[in-house]
Amino acid sequence: MNVYPAPLNRLIKNLSRLPGIGEKTAERLAMHLLRAPQAEGMELASSIGELKQKIRFCSRCFALSDAELCGICRDPSRDPGVLCVVESPADMVAVEKSGAYTGLYHVLHGLLSPMDGIDPEDLRIQELLVRVEKGGIREVILATGTSLEGEATASYLSENLSKYPVNITRIAAGVPMGGDLKYVDQVTLKKAMEARHAV
Repeated sequence: MNVYPAPLNRLIKNLSRLPGIGEKTAERLAMHLLRAPQAEGMELASSIGELKQKIRFCSRCFALSDAELCGICRDPSRDPGVLCVVESPADMVAVEKSGAYTGLYHVLHGLLSPMDGIDPEDLRIQELLVRVEKGGIREVILATGTSLEGEATASYLSENLSKYPVNITRIAAGVPMGGDLKYVDQVTLKKAMEARHAV
């Protein structure tokens, strides 16, 4: 027997479809929205509607944007000769938050995974090659993760980019800041040893 009225059940059901939100959390969120001032609930509904209507992919780098080109691609202070290739818009945001990068981006929207049916044509790889082929790019930084898929994607990209006159680099992987060596897994430690540099 359903105790809640139909509109509340519908909201709980829709909230529980979100990643990481189970039915109990969805129920708590729905009850919060029910108790919140009407303006707060309407603002949330409006922002979701606006998100679905206005957000699209940047026509150059495929990051999230509300215009033809994203803010980074439009920024004249960015270095157009350096291109950082990432798996997702969230990865791009992570690199940006580091404050260590001032070039442009290219978002693949996934990683190669033949077992999951994700092949090169399912990603924004062709668009990357076209950007590099046009010229003006002197370095491509491969900033995919260190998972099997991330490494395979980086290797595939490196092979395909090697025919162009660009410097191809890979982000370093290794021990995190404040990390204790005895708790670091063997693969990470191996990568850290391979990526060592002079001090």
